[in-house]
Amino acid sequence: MNKKNFLEVVTSSQTEMVDITSGLQSKVEELDLESGLLVVYCPHTTGAVTINEGADPAVRRDIIKVLNSIVPWDFDYRHMEGNSPAHVKASLVGESVQIVVENRTIQLGQWQRVFFCEFDGPRRRKVWLKAMSS
Repeated sequence: MNKKNFLEVVTSSQTEMVDITSGLQSKVEELDLESGLLVVYCPHTTGAVTINEGADPAVRRDIIKVLNSIVPWDFDYRHMEGNSPAHVKASLVGESVQIVVENRTIQLGQWQRVFFCEFDGPRRRKVWLKAMSS
């Protein structure tokens, strides 16, 4: 995969939400996407991508806390690797987002940021990108 078409994300804990907004904006500029859509896709079964509030770090903490309560690590899972909760959380959050791009700038709401969601870290991950011009 061409280096322009992915963003590397390094996580430092088992469960966390990493703000990748600035990295995505840099990639839009590198890809020379003037206007169109940027598809951000997570090819990992224990990771996800979402758009949510980025102004208050408590929001990320709350999301993680709720996901951990809905999908506990201590449960009668059958998956032999022992990371079933990470797979379930990734399915709940989702593997991709689409972002409108205008004038080489990703278009997000005032408080919105894009997050890579790690559910089985720490790890080194890649988020795939697909730019579509309009």
